[in-house]
Amino acid sequence: MPDEQTTTTATKPPRASEVILEATDLVKHYPIKAGVFRRTVGHVKALDGVSFQLYKGETLGVVGESGCGKSTLGRTLMRLEEPTSGSVLFDGVPMYEQQGSAMRKLRRDIQIVFQDPYTSLNPRMTVGDIIGEPFEIHPDVVPKERRRERVRELLSLVGLNPEHINRYPHQFSGGQRQRIGIARGVALNPKVIICDEPVSALDVSVQAQVVNLMEGLQEELGLAYVFIAHDLSVVRHISDRVAVMYLGKIVEIGDEDEIYSRPTHPYTQALLSAVPVPDPTLRTAREQIVLTGDVPSPANPPSGCRFHTRCWKAQEICSTTEPLLIMRPDGVGEHQSACHFAEPRAVV
Repeated sequence: MPDEQTTTTATKPPRASEVILEATDLVKHYPIKAGVFRRTVGHVKALDGVSFQLYKGETLGVVGESGCGKSTLGRTLMRLEEPTSGSVLFDGVPMYEQQGSAMRKLRRDIQIVFQDPYTSLNPRMTVGDIIGEPFEIHPDVVPKERRRERVRELLSLVGLNPEHINRYPHQFSGGQRQRIGIARGVALNPKVIICDEPVSALDVSVQAQVVNLMEGLQEELGLAYVFIAHDLSVVRHISDRVAVMYLGKIVEIGDEDEIYSRPTHPYTQALLSAVPVPDPTLRTAREQIVLTGDVPSPANPPSGCRFHTRCWKAQEICSTTEPLLIMRPDGVGEHQSACHFAEPRAVV
């Protein structure tokens, strides 16, 4: 079991004055249509009241099972999807109230790196045109006569040969294509980058290279990341804080050390118990938590706590009263959990 003093000294100082992005009660429901007249008969509740803060220069990891709403969160933060309700403040500016040129200007400061490097790059465009496209949309960022030179600088920045500026995406490997996507993402010197599972389509060895590249760029350029992933090991490596999602809600959020060494929500504990451990001694000592039942449909989530249908701690209150995402009495730092019976549980 981790030493108590070790876990408590990992707490970071308050950063309330350094918030760059703040989401409040984000909701995104997709209508379900049926019948000849395509009437709305229900809604898929992809996001159902998500709130968090992102601080300048930090990485917030977002983890959870497939279908929990991670990618929808990323697209909604980028305003590629309009929310059903809720708000996002970006550097103090209400994002969803901006229109036209004001929104276009705001987009310079928040960019996205997509999951699949094979489909996120236009196969008909050269690498130079792909990376240089943001300068066409925002012509005042780099003078026209300097754009070619700037694209070469960006290729070099992400570890690619600037002489390959006239090549097409199919002439690069998956890891190289993702580097091209990252170069496009940092072209406008943004403050925040939404990373939507940027390494999940890559080989393990290439994943490490891309993650190390992103960490280097963060330190050099002062970037803040929302790093969406389902690989808990990758998230632990790159994240300062971690938010765990289940059925469209954040069920636990806190500093990376706290989440991984003292998870308090049963769902987080179950996720961490399933992470592969190479050491056979530790693997034998670890108590693996096996969840029963299937993940409920986001079109008809359970009442009360959405995890209660699979939780071994569930009691009557769990099915009737939704727990708030709040600081628990024995929590440390900014560690919050949405569970009526939250308690730390060491993970070997």
